[in-house]
Amino acid sequence: MSVFAPQGAYDRAITVFSPDGRLYQVEYAMALVERGATIIGVSCPEGVVLGAEETVEPLEESQYSWKIFRIDEHIGAAIVGLSSDARILIDQARVYAQSNKLTYDEPIDVEVITKRVCDIMQLYTQHAGVRPFGVSLIFAGVDKTGNRVLGTHPSGTYRGHKALIVGAGKEHVANLLKDEYRENMTLEDATKLTVKCLVKAMEARQLQPRIKMAVISAATKKMEMLSDEVLEKHIKEFSASK
Repeated sequence: MSVFAPQGAYDRAITVFSPDGRLYQVEYAMALVERGATIIGVSCPEGVVLGAEETVEPLEESQYSWKIFRIDEHIGAAIVGLSSDARILIDQARVYAQSNKLTYDEPIDVEVITKRVCDIMQLYTQHAGVRPFGVSLIFAGVDKTGNRVLGTHPSGTYRGHKALIVGAGKEHVANLLKDEYRENMTLEDATKLTVKCLVKAMEARQLQPRIKMAVISAATKKMEMLSDEVLEKHIKEFSASK
């Protein structure tokens, strides 16, 4: 007969591992992330692309539902999960970016800023009286090391990716992204692939396609939000090609 306490006993303290080596609160935070609006990051030789679903209520002002944020001129981030948790991490990431520029007189690397944010997230898995951040972020940018896309986990871990999708639409289009991604694709191709994945992810869940996207060109190293007109054009091109 097992002498271990039931699962619920390990939910009460985030710092306690279950007998099978799990932190349930971290897993619950990831379950929240997987139910959130889909976000995508794609890297290619010409730059990086960030995309996100935008879900807006009929009487809601659209600017308060954004999932893509500018961290610095050369770095953007897309969020999935609790927006309130993400806001704290985004603000801190911006502070790190400006502090690095003032201290070293150079823009911060994408991995450095990702690691510092993940250090905060990891800290909230180690202390009693707190809970993990219920959010995952995709950091994407262009720095002296190249074009980078890095994804974070509520546990505080991060990984580098050529292309990454997180959120509720992942199960519907993860294989599509994997099959159609090419390492030599242009920034325009990467943009169209991101649109295709987001639209398919929303259609699979019977949602009206509404997306936001940003690109960071390797030539300019500056983040640019794509206009609604440009996105609508891409969506119509995709719909016409079906």
